[in-house]
Amino acid sequence: MNPPAGWPHGSVESNIHGPLMIFVRTHGLGVTLGSSAGYDLPSGDTIEPDISFITHERLKAGPAPQPGQFVRIVPNLIVEILSPATARRDRTEKKAIYQENGVEEYWLVDTKLREVTVYTLTGKRFGRGKVYTARDLLSSRTLSGFTLRLSEVFV
Repeated sequence: MNPPAGWPHGSVESNIHGPLMIFVRTHGLGVTLGSSAGYDLPSGDTIEPDISFITHERLKAGPAPQPGQFVRIVPNLIVEILSPATARRDRTEKKAIYQENGVEEYWLVDTKLREVTVYTLTGKRFGRGKVYTARDLLSSRTLSGFTLRLSEVFV
């Protein structure tokens, strides 16, 4: 069992998940899940991202989530917040897993550098990634119209 990530991980997680959840609910797009949600992916990997989003379409097409079980649907968007214990794995192994399974968008949040790198799936591969700093307004291709002022994330 990994120890909790500590400060500022939890604060940054809340500052991203809150606006994301409000946008998704307001527009009736699907569901957002926090760090306690686990997924069994088609590749056979089990993951537990910090934040995830699944569209209503994927929810309807996939196996219905069962109480007490991991979700067996590939999220459309995943957010991982780097910590010393997970940073290497988030940047390499998890990124490859998410790409292989068809996650449309992957955000890597670096609390030390105060930046977010957004990887978007093009075909079957993630692109180079777009880096947003604490001065920027992050936008999402997966959630058209969603923006996030990063100065309000890294407080």
